[in-house]
This record gives sequence, C-alpha cells and structure tokens, in this order.
Amino acid sequence: MSQNRYIDTRGAVTEPVPFTEAVVDGLAPGGGLFVPESIPHLTLDEICELGTLPYAQRAARIYCAFNTDLTDEQIDRITREAYGDNFDTPEVCPLSPLPNDIYLLELWHGPTSAFKDMALQCLPRFFSVSAAELRNRGKLDDAHMILVATSGDTGKAALEGFRDVEGISIGVMYPDGGVSDIQFKQMATQRGSNVTVWGVRGNFDDCQTGAKITFNDEAFAKKLHEQFGIALSSANSINWGRLMPQIVYYISAYADLVAAGKIDAGFEIDVCVPTGNFGNILAAYYAKRMGTPIRRLLCASNENRVLTDFINTGTYDISERTFVKTPSPSMDILVSSNLERQLFELTGRNAQAISEWMRDLRENKRFQVDRETFEQMRALYAADSVDNEGCLAAIRQVFERCCYLMDPHTAVAWQVAENLREDGVPVVVASTAHWAKFGNNVYRALHNIELAQDLPEDVSSLTGCALNKLIADETGLAGAPRGLAELDDLPIRFSTVIDGDPNAIQDAVCQFLVNQSR
Repeated sequence: MSQNRYIDTRGAVTEPVPFTEAVVDGLAPGGGLFVPESIPHLTLDEICELGTLPYAQRAARIYCAFNTDLTDEQIDRITREAYGDNFDTPEVCPLSPLPNDIYLLELWHGPTSAFKDMALQCLPRFFSVSAAELRNRGKLDDAHMILVATSGDTGKAALEGFRDVEGISIGVMYPDGGVSDIQFKQMATQRGSNVTVWGVRGNFDDCQTGAKITFNDEAFAKKLHEQFGIALSSANSINWGRLMPQIVYYISAYADLVAAGKIDAGFEIDVCVPTGNFGNILAAYYAKRMGTPIRRLLCASNENRVLTDFINTGTYDISERTFVKTPSPSMDILVSSNLERQLFELTGRNAQAISEWMRDLRENKRFQVDRETFEQMRALYAADSVDNEGCLAAIRQVFERCCYLMDPHTAVAWQVAENLREDGVPVVVASTAHWAKFGNNVYRALHNIELAQDLPEDVSSLTGCALNKLIADETGLAGAPRGLAELDDLPIRFSTVIDGDPNAIQDAVCQFLVNQSR
C-alpha cells in the first residue's frame, strides 16, 4: 500500500508531502492546514476490538491505519512512551457515567491535568522522530523553534512535552490576565533549559494571529535560518500531528461503551465538545469519518458563541462581536483555526473556496458559506451556548446531584448535552480539564457567588493551590493532582509581557535564541 500523503486546505502545496514533513512544517506555505489525502476506514469489528487493548495499542493501531512514512515499530514506541506512567490511571481516559445517558470522557489524567496531554505527550515524539527521518533523507538541516499560542492549557502541555527535547526550543504566548492563576503558574514555573513563556497584551486571538503572521513571514524565516540555523514550527492543533492523536480517544470511547455493555455494537451515539479553536470537535468528526457510529456532533460554546452562531446561520462574523472573558477561558476564542479543515472537507476539498473565505475573514472579519456547505454542516452538527452564570449553575447542579465536580469547560458541554440530547441516544461529553485548574470559578459555583460579586476576603487572598485545598476539604473530594498542588512551592521563571504585534513577537523570539546560544 502506498503511503498516505498530505495536501493543504488552501491549495498552495502543489506536491503532496509525507506525514513527517507535515508534522515538522506544522503550517502549510500560504497559511493553509495539512490534511491527509485519504481518510482511513475501520470496520465496526476493528473498532470494537480496540476495547480489549490497552490505550497505547489502540492509538498505535489508529496511527498505523493512516499509513504514514513512519514504521509500525516507531509508532509502537511513540505510543508506549506517550501513554504510560505519565497518566494517573491505566485507562488513560476513562468514562464516568452521569444521569440521562451522558458519559464524561475524562481527558485530564495526564501530567498537566488537561486534555491537551492526550495529544501533546505524543506530538513531541512524532516531531523528534520525523525531524530525524528528514535529516537522514537530506531534507532538513535546521534545528527548530516551536512557537505556540495558548488560551491556557495548550501552553503548559506543549512546554512539558517538548521540555529538554534535543534540537528543539519552545516559546509559548498566552493572553496576559486571560488565564487562571493555576494555568499561569503551570507555565511560569516550567522546568527545562529550552523553554520560554511570554504574556501578551490582548486576548488569545491576538496571540494566535501574531503567531500565524510570524509563521508566514518569509523574511523572518530567512533571518532565523541565517542567524540561528532555526526553522519555526507549531504545536497548536493547526499541526496534523497534534490533531491525529485526538481522533483516537473518540474511537476508544465508543469501543469502551461497547465493551462495558452500555451499547450494542453499531448503536449510534452523540458527542458533545466544549469548543473554542474547533480542533477537539474536528477530531470527533474524523472519528466519525473513519467509521465510528457517531450520529451528531454537538458544539458547545460559552458566551463567545461565534461557532454556535455560525453552525446555526452559515455566517461567521466577528466584525462587531465583543470578546467576553468567561469562567471557561480556554474557549474564549473568536477565530477558530481548525474550522478551516472542516470546511475543506464539507466542500469536497475545494481549496479555492477555503482561500476566499479565509481572505474574507482576514479582511472583512466575516464570511458566509454557500447553501450546500451549510446544509452539510447542519446535517452533522447541532450547536448551543451557555452563558457565564449557566456555566457555574451546571457545576453546582451536577455536584449536588452526583457528587461529581466538573471544571467550567466540561460544565458548558454538559449543559449543552442536556439541552440538545434526545432520549435513547447516549452522549459522550469531552471533559477537558481537572476542576482544580479553575478553582476560583469552581468555588463561585459551589457557593452560588455570581461573577459580578467579590469573593469573600479570606478566599480572594488565597493562591490557586490554597483555594483548591479548601474546595477539597469542603467537598470531601480528592485534592488537586500533584502537578497542580506543588505550584506554590516552585519559583516563577517567566514573567515577561510583550505586545501582540508580529514585530514584538519576532523580537522576543530572537532575544530568546540569542540567550540560548550564550
């Protein structure tokens, strides 16, 4: 069987590239995103058989189905290393049942307590092996600088995944003041000699836009190559090597439901995902494309409901939309990068249409899809949003009913699943973070304190770690995982704040590389 190769969503790549090049490049020339030429298909028996295997072997089988230019032995080694003792449960991502046929897919048992670990324990290994392969083939000379824009969780997971990886440096940008105390300390205390972190004045979209412009700046790329022997790449979900591991856990969840006798093989389920940058729910779409019996994809938005409005109207419009800070900051995104891949698939891979829509979004802050694409979107997706107070109410309601504590992102998805579910159809809800990453708003929820109200003085003065201990004591639940509980004892290494324009980002990258070379 010939190797699966990769094309890009805007048609700038005239000769498809192998998996290794797509991973190392991250973003296609011209700003498009890589997708495989063909999507593999698994039979129902193959999907159900995964339920008898450890998670690492499930991942290996699915990666091998994509027929990359890595060997099966390399993939087996990558998945064994990625999904082992670094997760706090042998199941890696277990399902927790709630009433009304809702199952929370707990994706936060990795080292940074967020779903990003499911991909970012794997991507650095993909990247390192791919870079070595390309060097052996004479296609790569430079070392690499990974540049990451994060709304909170990707940053820490990427820093941890790439920490001290030979031949790779990593810089992470987060919106200054736009992440939780725990998220900030996770990044600011990061260990490793090859890492750096910058706060950015502005919101996540400023970070992401600045990063994209920097990636596409040919003059800057030439400067990095000539002065430092460095090429830029990405660990965001714009990198296919980051997205592909996310497909696995949706297929795995279905296999687990069958293995546990919760559903019969072939019975369709819905999947509900708290959605910001569209990568996580796009992975569920690809799981469906590969043969997983998924009926509908439920897109859950917070008050920044641009995706819900798009799915319901066919118009993506941020021209007059106000950016809202919410209790679920990792979803506080207005420009959803991975939607581009979804539209590419729904248009029959029409790169010209994608290029025009992305140009309209860049220049006019809006675009509208054609009727056929909109109808296909509506056939696949349903969408709803939850406001800030509704999010906190959902946390409180589930705890009071079930003694189960959700983080705010999971709460948004749970409430949308309740709103959109149909009797008799199980819903798998992506639970994307441990509650202790957002203790401030979890405390508000449990004590019915509105966002506009101040927390009691004795609570507001607590650090995130101390507040998490208080919540655990009050609820009788287990406390924060060790990686979160120890943050107050670690030194702050990174506190620099920069502007979000590309020049400031490029200056910061160069200064970091200069310091690295000393």
